[in-house]
Amino acid sequence: MPVPPKRFGVLVAYIAMLIAAIGGYLLIRAAGADLVASAPAATSVVRSEWIVTDPLAEVLLALALITLVARAMGVLFRRFLRQPPVIGEIFAGLALGPSLLGTVSPTLQAFVLLPDAAPFVGMIAKVGVVLFMFLVGLELDMKAARKHGQATVIIAHASIITPFLLGALLALGLYPLYAAQDVDFTVFSLFIGVAMSVTAFPVLARILSDFRAQRTRLGGLALSSAAVGDATAWVLLAFVAGVATAKVSGVAWTIVLSGAFVASMFWIARPLLRQLAAREERNPEPLSQGVLGLVFVALLLAGAATEFIGIHALFGAFLLGAVMQHDGRLAQQIRTRMEDIVIVLLLPSFFAYTSMRTEVGLLSGATDWLACLAIIAVATAGKFGGSFIAGRFVGLSLRESSIIGILMNTRGLMELIVLNLGLEMGVISPRLFTMLVIMALVTTFATTPLLHLVMRKRGFEDEPATVPMPTQERTL
Repeated sequence: MPVPPKRFGVLVAYIAMLIAAIGGYLLIRAAGADLVASAPAATSVVRSEWIVTDPLAEVLLALALITLVARAMGVLFRRFLRQPPVIGEIFAGLALGPSLLGTVSPTLQAFVLLPDAAPFVGMIAKVGVVLFMFLVGLELDMKAARKHGQATVIIAHASIITPFLLGALLALGLYPLYAAQDVDFTVFSLFIGVAMSVTAFPVLARILSDFRAQRTRLGGLALSSAAVGDATAWVLLAFVAGVATAKVSGVAWTIVLSGAFVASMFWIARPLLRQLAAREERNPEPLSQGVLGLVFVALLLAGAATEFIGIHALFGAFLLGAVMQHDGRLAQQIRTRMEDIVIVLLLPSFFAYTSMRTEVGLLSGATDWLACLAIIAVATAGKFGGSFIAGRFVGLSLRESSIIGILMNTRGLMELIVLNLGLEMGVISPRLFTMLVIMALVTTFATTPLLHLVMRKRGFEDEPATVPMPTQERTL
């Protein structure tokens, strides 16, 4: 079994990894500077222009059908395919869109999501994702990451840097074929790199829960690495969003405002929220509606602030959850109050909303399907390869490193959120969006079967621990 590296050696290797990543991307950016995109310019946001008369009944009917199909598919995927229910819910949303139901019966597909209801369901979906990102931030307890120390940092950032660079390299081939004419290569390559780097922290947590592996050292290491990696990826995505939505003269202003927002969250919001949490610890009564209302106001204002800045409401909601105290009575009761309505009602609307934008029929030729396969291959090689090599470097066995690599290659819901953001900003075209959605589904669906293949009957336990035993993690 490899010997864990010394602290100084880890620091040197980490700095070298960062320098190599920055240098590698600058070389890719220079190589793509003269590329010309061929696709027509895309609009920033996909909008509907239907005239609404009385949409309430149509919206309620659409939500009822979407929720029913999502719950049914979640149960079926869990029982017969041994997949987390969220994967079945994602497939349910896509099945209701033009790629499947629309191909079989366009009339029935239009009935499921009537034209007058579609814009409103889309807005509900966006609000649901904002609330969900707040819950994700609330789950990202960095204390668990600190318990694993250098192993978490090395694995997390290797699993970001490797797919990021490979994705940026792949952008050299994708940009002339699929980028809109008004999209700069730098923005395009940065976004493709980030899209390849995302790990679905909530889906990974659910998979570990199904395997009863949250309290194993390997499961804890995977969770903490995914948490650190996701936080890093969202910082990168916030930067890309700011660059993509701001004009050249406004990029600096966007960066300044973003820095001021982050500082205010840590220096103002965080102390106030900790005082509120401490007060609630002394209160024997259930969380009052007044306190819950204050949390919702803070959540909505944080989302509105980052939307105004130009880095999307998701980041404000995520950061507010991240700066809150993750344990204790306040966090627990907020989760209890919010999770069910967000996961059962609002997220399926997001899956259906994504399905309306995913049209497999757009992939019409061999070139498109080869590009799709290349995206899947690069995404898998980057995530699995980076995590596997990092696992070996910090002293994990071949089998343990393979398990870490498979888990970190899970994308699912978080990837869909990133891709919808890229489509709304006009960075990626609908055709490339569809390819990336297929990649997200394939890599996520493959996680559980590959884990069973690698682990066989041995489970997550392997050789003596080289990282500390984690505490139990709560999952969405």
